[in-house]
Amino acid sequence: MNARFLPLLLAALLPAALHAADGFTPLFNGKNLDGWTGKTDAVAIVDGALVWQPKKGGTLYTAAEYADFVLRFEFRLPPGNPGNNGVAIRYPGKGDPAYSGMCECQIISDDYEKITKRKLDPRQAHGSAYGMVAAKRGLQKPAGEWNTEEITVRGSSLKVVLNGSVILDADLADVTDYMANRPHPGKNLKRGHVGFAGHNDPVAFRNISIKPLD
Repeated sequence: MNARFLPLLLAALLPAALHAADGFTPLFNGKNLDGWTGKTDAVAIVDGALVWQPKKGGTLYTAAEYADFVLRFEFRLPPGNPGNNGVAIRYPGKGDPAYSGMCECQIISDDYEKITKRKLDPRQAHGSAYGMVAAKRGLQKPAGEWNTEEITVRGSSLKVVLNGSVILDADLADVTDYMANRPHPGKNLKRGHVGFAGHNDPVAFRNISIKPLD
């Protein structure tokens, strides 16, 4: 093999080797939507990333189901845009994942209120268990840059780490007060799909991987 191609080969193999070493499996191959179902027409694949298409909503989710797991991914919010999306946790494959699933872990710009001139309930901020538990704010990178996020689901507990800092660590079984007094009938689900719940904004995702804990 020509020596000048060796660094390129190692760069291609290293991510897969690292995934295998720590028990994570890629959910998105950067080329197509193999392993995904739902709102497949709402996203485009651009430079190895899933990019939500403007003015398209709905939930894109894994064909496989999971119980307890660690989910890792990177996301990028578009400048000057609310960046509204969400991670569907234990989604049953129908309905609004914020209510029909265990929860929707919110993805949204920390500048949402400045951009839209509309106020957020704290339980709608980035990283929050939507409508149930508020996450810590102010740890996003500037719009246009990639953020890293890790979500750990164990039983009824949810932990969110954004760019290396814990922004949410809660047990949803303890939640009794809901935003707008609207209950979340799916929050006790033990198993379901993982996905992204688009709300018309061009948010991008890449390096999506999962480690089942059960």
